[in-house]
Amino acid sequence: MVTKVQQLSASEAKSIYLPNTNCVIKSQIPLATLTSFRVGGPAQWYVAPRNLAELQASFAWANAEGLAVTLLGAGSNLLVSDRGISGLVIGTRHLRHTEFNFMTGQVTVAAGEPLPRLAWQAAERGWQGLEWAVGIPGSVGGAVVMNAGAHKSCIADILVSAQVLSPNGEVETLAPEQLEYRYRTSVLQANIAAGLGKPLRLVTQATFQLQPGADPEQVLATTSQHLEQRRTSQPYHLPSCGSVFRNPLPYTAGWLIEQTGLKGYKIGGAQIAERHANFILNCGGAKASDILQLVNHIQDQVQQHWSILLEPEVKILGEFD
Repeated sequence: MVTKVQQLSASEAKSIYLPNTNCVIKSQIPLATLTSFRVGGPAQWYVAPRNLAELQASFAWANAEGLAVTLLGAGSNLLVSDRGISGLVIGTRHLRHTEFNFMTGQVTVAAGEPLPRLAWQAAERGWQGLEWAVGIPGSVGGAVVMNAGAHKSCIADILVSAQVLSPNGEVETLAPEQLEYRYRTSVLQANIAAGLGKPLRLVTQATFQLQPGADPEQVLATTSQHLEQRRTSQPYHLPSCGSVFRNPLPYTAGWLIEQTGLKGYKIGGAQIAERHANFILNCGGAKASDILQLVNHIQDQVQQHWSILLEPEVKILGEFD
């Protein structure tokens, strides 16, 4: 049973109820089960708010305690250190709300909604514009931050606005041009300090412009085709983070890694996938340090062979040796 300890400081308590909320901050929560790589140590403190008020209260508590804040959405694009993450980890997976506006063709979605679920919801209604997103295993908030994309489409193509929260509790609505979107990145991504994960602004919800009025069966069929294409070309049978590196256009990272002869290369429990070389798999018992060593090895080998330094798409959080 959780004991109410809101009068205690972070250094004294194991669970803390945030005043005037139903939110509980817990200590030493394992993060491996919350990330798609299935690796990583514990969060010093972890909270999963369900609404904006609880988000604001979580930020206020971290500020009062002098703690850094790390954001954790679906955990599909992260590599968490074996030592875990210090400070407060805010999980957004319980921020759930979706509203389709049939007058405008816009859909407003909370940051914690899974992107594939949103794609299916749109398809079932005959709304076009998100078919490409069905195979991306991330949250809406994370997709907005990193400008997620597939099949020559991306979030920047459909975003109307993003609501963001600053650590001081202020809420702001940003237009796409304010996010300075580029390939797989935005100005919000630059807010995350390497290895510290201290965010300056958190996406709380986003509004997208879609095209309603199509035949739902046709949209569902197209969505299913996109999903099947990803399933047949990418490995889904073992834990991974998705694509590890950004594509150095006009090349693809997977092609460069494959041509360098690295498919199947293994360090500890981490292995470069045979099916798609831009995937690293946790084949069982992998440590975060194994995966990072493999990332570094890929970068070294590709640079030696092609004079191209691959830029990681995966976010590396926490301290590594």
